[in-house]
Amino acid sequence: MIHIDHFDELYSLIKLSEENNLKPRVAIRVNMDTGIYPKWDRFGFNFENGQAWTAITRIINSENLDLVGLHCHIGTFMLSPSAYAVAATKLCELTWSVKEKFNKVLQYIDLGGGFPSTNTLKGAYLPGSDTVPSIDQFADAITDVILGYGFKQEDLPLLILESGRVLIDDAGFLLGTVLANKRLSDGRRATILDFGVNTLFTAFWYDHQISTTQSYGQHTEEMVLYGPLCMNIDVVRESITMPLLEKGNHVVVHIVGAYNMTQWMQFITLRPNIVLIDNDNNTHVIRKAETLENIQLNELIPEYLR
Repeated sequence: MIHIDHFDELYSLIKLSEENNLKPRVAIRVNMDTGIYPKWDRFGFNFENGQAWTAITRIINSENLDLVGLHCHIGTFMLSPSAYAVAATKLCELTWSVKEKFNKVLQYIDLGGGFPSTNTLKGAYLPGSDTVPSIDQFADAITDVILGYGFKQEDLPLLILESGRVLIDDAGFLLGTVLANKRLSDGRRATILDFGVNTLFTAFWYDHQISTTQSYGQHTEEMVLYGPLCMNIDVVRESITMPLLEKGNHVVVHIVGAYNMTQWMQFITLRPNIVLIDNDNNTHVIRKAETLENIQLNELIPEYLR
């Protein structure tokens, strides 16, 4: 199936289908106003100004495309279940209109993702575990709309969700080691760790929970946690109260399962092993640590420079 994003893509697909005598199954991505700002209108056809309905009409009138579904993705780390109710209502309205006006039953509606984990966003007054809605609240908001819209049982569309972060974020942990301590010019304690934003990319928008692996004394102090990179923006936590960590002490960063490995950078330091712990507490290396050979593998030197 192909999800179509804009009219240029739609016209290209119609042309390719005609030239190759194919009839691909397609859906369109729809963007809309769900009461959340800024609106995610970078992708898809707009609902409110009629773009989405125009695209649907042109697809159905084309002999070479088969419209089978609708798709949206209204944002990321969404904290409002009611926004998903609005999105579900608008996709149901389009689905209903397709059936009424073209006698065509769409197979599915895809509400995308954006469901939050229990991480804490920067600037939040309370931890994410206290403020993030439960997945049940999102489920109720979505299914109440779809099941109550009036579809006959045989016309009820399949619901597809893209629930990445909420499924895997809580399952990941990052283990690290203290490299050094120093005092900043304003007197604050700064602790330097062996991982930074190259490995923990989500530190740019989360205040990650960080704890020690064992007791390192009863005294605590407010400190800044830095990574090892030669960049002033390599800050793991801008302010956190922790025990007085010393070189060689170990720390754990909680809830790092989503987006870190896919967005990490090969910069200054080598990327670490990734280990799976199974239900029997056995450990398995599922991605080996990076080596210098890995980095050089795809490099080519012109003969005249050898």
